[in-house]
Amino acid sequence: MSQRVSIKSAQDIAKARIAGRLAADVLHMIAPHVKAGVTTDELERLCNDYIVNVQNTIPANIGYHGFPKTLCTSVNHVICHGIPSDKVLRNGDIINIDVAIIKDGWYGDTSRMYFVGEPGPLARRLVHTTYEAMVAGIRQVRPGATLGDVGYAIQSVAHREGFSIVREYCGHGIGQIYHDDPQVLHYGRPGEGLRLQEGMMFTIEPMVNAGKRHSRQLADGWTVVTKDHSLSAQWEHMVVVTADGFEVLTPWPEDQDGYEPIG
Repeated sequence: MSQRVSIKSAQDIAKARIAGRLAADVLHMIAPHVKAGVTTDELERLCNDYIVNVQNTIPANIGYHGFPKTLCTSVNHVICHGIPSDKVLRNGDIINIDVAIIKDGWYGDTSRMYFVGEPGPLARRLVHTTYEAMVAGIRQVRPGATLGDVGYAIQSVAHREGFSIVREYCGHGIGQIYHDDPQVLHYGRPGEGLRLQEGMMFTIEPMVNAGKRHSRQLADGWTVVTKDHSLSAQWEHMVVVTADGFEVLTPWPEDQDGYEPIG
């Protein structure tokens, strides 16, 4: 696999860094609008307008393999690829918003969780644990480490809390191609899998279920939900392997909002 994974130059990384920061800025912009009574279509409209008319960038998701919208909005038991609609958010909901943009041919791709009003104890623990799992995986990234090290760190955090890792969907290489090699699994064994090299760029985006790991896709061909209807959470950052560790290419432009800093 290592022969197929592209190594990015310093110039490449600088371009990806710009795209990543723009994607993260969309998630910062939309945060105050995520509240009870709003529809996911309204969040879609606001983000599309911001991407196109304020950032002057391209929404990467529209038309990608036929996907109809700018955002993926995955609420409660939706694992990923939820399509914005007239669904109204209610107090206590949790929602993942996943956005990707294209800037000068380079992709920025990131997602994060939001609480709608006051979440229940399980929802709060799931969201914070999923963030902790992502951070644990990112912190394994360095030259000479393996993707098995990353996956094992992620699953260890999730399993510690009695949660499960979704296995059908994973992180991916990114750059001038949206979904590229390598596939980044969110489970694994230490020392196994692709050995990381400086200049490799990919997403780490664990999907963690409060119940069992099994999923099913709805009839729309996109929306993926938990089979047991349990809550699901996801966080996503783009990272690049540096000479001595990693750089997060989609850092939040605001403070950490109560979450542990990654660096």
